[in-house]
Amino acid sequence: MAQFIPFDDNAMVNGSTVMATINAFPKFMREVGVEMLQNNGIDHLTDDGWYPQKKWLDTFKEISIKFGENTLFQIGKSIPDSAKFPPNMNTLEEAFNLLSVAYQMNHKDGDIGVFEVHSIDEEKKEIIFYCKNPYPCDFDRGVLTAMARKFKTGVNVGYVEGKPRRKDGADESWYIITYDGDL
Repeated sequence: MAQFIPFDDNAMVNGSTVMATINAFPKFMREVGVEMLQNNGIDHLTDDGWYPQKKWLDTFKEISIKFGENTLFQIGKSIPDSAKFPPNMNTLEEAFNLLSVAYQMNHKDGDIGVFEVHSIDEEKKEIIFYCKNPYPCDFDRGVLTAMARKFKTGVNVGYVEGKPRRKDGADESWYIITYDGDL
């Protein structure tokens, strides 16, 4: 399964998460985000509403074509400010271990995929993160970057060399997060 294609047409995403699409655009362009969501069937967006994941993914595909990967990355970076997250995320390790819970909190109904920590190496100051979901790679990279930057400096998020990527048509993507300082 490549990016932009839902695993399950019944999957839903909450409105506060979808709102990140609008919030990622500069203020003078936010109406463009609203129009793109509406063009793909998401009307009357509310924080507590639930919307078909497929329609949000269709919006991502349109954004990718019109504005490119950097805009998808910016939308991902705005997720921590828009989506629901569990309490008690006080360290990078807690935050990354709870990202899977947050992913589940913001989706419902059907197969939504996986978003989880694979390993943490405190000595190397790196985290390997595994994503088997229908979202664009650059969006996921933005989410991981923003979460890491809440707790660390010197953050870099890239792809694990030799591992598959959804942007190349694979079912999953693997990310390596490096940072400065201790966990």
